[in-house]
Amino acid sequence: MASEAKAQGAPETNAGQPELKRAIGPKLLLFFVIGDILGTGVYALTGTVAGKVGGALWLPFLLAFVVAFLTAFSYLELVGKYPRAAGAALYTNRAFKKPFLTFMVAFAVMCSGITSASSAAVAFGGTYLKEFVTAPAPWVAIGFLALLAFINFRGVGESVKANVVLTIIELAGLAIVVGVGLYALTQGAGDWSRLVEFNTENQTTLIAITSATSLAFFAMVGFEDSVNMAEECKDPVRIFPKAMLKGMAIAGMIYVLVAIASSLLLSASELKGAGSSALLRVIQVGAPEFDHRILAFIGLFAVANSALINMLMASRLLYGMAKERIIPMPFGKVHQSRRTPWIAIIFTSLIAVVLVSSMNISVLGGTTALLLLVVFTIVNIACLVLRKEPVEHKHFRAPTVVPVLGAVTCAYLALPLSGRPWEDYKLAGILLLIGLALWVVNWLILRKQHGKIEFDAANLGKN
Repeated sequence: MASEAKAQGAPETNAGQPELKRAIGPKLLLFFVIGDILGTGVYALTGTVAGKVGGALWLPFLLAFVVAFLTAFSYLELVGKYPRAAGAALYTNRAFKKPFLTFMVAFAVMCSGITSASSAAVAFGGTYLKEFVTAPAPWVAIGFLALLAFINFRGVGESVKANVVLTIIELAGLAIVVGVGLYALTQGAGDWSRLVEFNTENQTTLIAITSATSLAFFAMVGFEDSVNMAEECKDPVRIFPKAMLKGMAIAGMIYVLVAIASSLLLSASELKGAGSSALLRVIQVGAPEFDHRILAFIGLFAVANSALINMLMASRLLYGMAKERIIPMPFGKVHQSRRTPWIAIIFTSLIAVVLVSSMNISVLGGTTALLLLVVFTIVNIACLVLRKEPVEHKHFRAPTVVPVLGAVTCAYLALPLSGRPWEDYKLAGILLLIGLALWVVNWLILRKQHGKIEFDAANLGKN
């Protein structure tokens, strides 16, 4: 699909089009990775994860980090070989050369963006905004999505330098939770025995751990988005491994510390009862004199930022698929004055509105994790398959056992065996059926032209 020169790191561009500016160095990339991981997951689902596993809340977040870390090695090898945008779709296309599989992987990634943004919308209206104003949560969530669609339509100039500021703000909120935990311990509060308590009511300890891990995995996703910045990095083959692994380690450590602080101050039943407000409740219990609305304000910012990034990604992926003629071409229409994919924006926003009107936050978060676990399983396998396609330049190479373990662990957490609820599969199935319908409609259109569905995955999502 790409020439040898392209494989060696030169960005693929259309005739007469300039290359993307390589403006991202190691520090900016590190903040991008951290900022992309932090967000809705830990801010909104800590209480639900505690309800699944019990007081040992730290363990699912640690295991989710380990599973994500294994898959990160496959991404690092692949982005080193093919330092271009498109991520999972590109690797799937190169490894298996099956347009339909590539499309379903791209569509699954798009759907994960929609479900992630929907969970953020629910948290925005049902958890953090209500600390300041009283309003019907579902309508707030819908209004929130409408605002995101408007911003998306207007056009957003993304800057990784601005991401540094956003990341620091999100980090500050989690630092407050950890700080309150440490303060409470100095005051004699906290129950250390909770850290080894497991919820074995109607389930085994193993199921308690794996079902909680499969949901906590939602908090670790985002690192894979950084591969789409490959063409804008200075020397991506060299700086990516350190930046991604260090960024994931920092995010994982923060999550474990937040989980420990939460369990020390509140029982699993209290955290479960607090739901998406669990971290606010931790602040109220650990430092009653501290104004918990400060965390609520930061939480608003964190989930809004996550939602906007995900809706941008989803609409651009849909646009990219239409541009490559693998779904009906109208989805690729660009507004004349705003230069944004307006039909793709409307379509993805409408799906999100339906989701926030009918699904709770744990199902939305769980479905996001499920879709990406399936995608990551395929990426790990693709990493092994593409070993037979060497490139001339030096690049990071993962030990063979790592992508094998990554594929096995991701596949296991995606299976019902892990204790994943059937609601996740139902929602994921419905979303993928929408993708299948779009594929069939497009296939019928192209069949009249005796065409063949072939596309360059590297162009997906580009505007």
